[in-house]
Amino acid sequence: MTENTQKTYFYDYENPIVQGIVEEFKGNSLSQKEKAIGLYLKIRDGWRYNPYDISFQKEALKASNIAQKKHGHCIDKSILYIAGLRALGIPAKLHLAKVKNHIAVERLTEKFGTNELTPHGMVDVYLNNNWLKATPAFNKELCEMTGVEPLVFDGTNDSVFQEYNKEGQEFMKYLEDYGSFDDVPFEFIKKNMKENYPMLESLLNKQGELKL
Repeated sequence: MTENTQKTYFYDYENPIVQGIVEEFKGNSLSQKEKAIGLYLKIRDGWRYNPYDISFQKEALKASNIAQKKHGHCIDKSILYIAGLRALGIPAKLHLAKVKNHIAVERLTEKFGTNELTPHGMVDVYLNNNWLKATPAFNKELCEMTGVEPLVFDGTNDSVFQEYNKEGQEFMKYLEDYGSFDDVPFEFIKKNMKENYPMLESLLNKQGELKL
């Protein structure tokens, strides 16, 4: 379990910027569960979801660098949440999957040639002797625009994308589960994206970044 609380190149939670994010959750007045829920909401809504914020540069996936942006990919937001949890002594690791999105996918399909998101990032959080899934990807404003209830995390149950939106339209379907990783599997993420998005490399700039 100790490997899921350690700092790494990507989970650089000793950085002052990351420490500033979790400062309000330190101390003994809150339980670990309350800290995990509070930080989840802060990451979910504090950084706007942007599926096109992709980089093949390792430094772009460092929590301290993600923290300085105003938006992020689901993997970015998961990394930031994991770093914050580990800073608070709560074991956490990255969980990756492939999902199919059925709502507001026109631009996604145009740019990537598919409405599948891969690898999709979420977080495995260890609370009360249980591993739980938490998904801080879609901010509240985006959910309201697409007619989907904002995804909550109650510290007791898994928090994964809803199959349907509020009108009963099909929203999200999980296609593949790539499992959990103690650290960010940078090479796997890069390889997975290139294999699933053959158009992607032509969209990257000289710095290996996608800016749409």
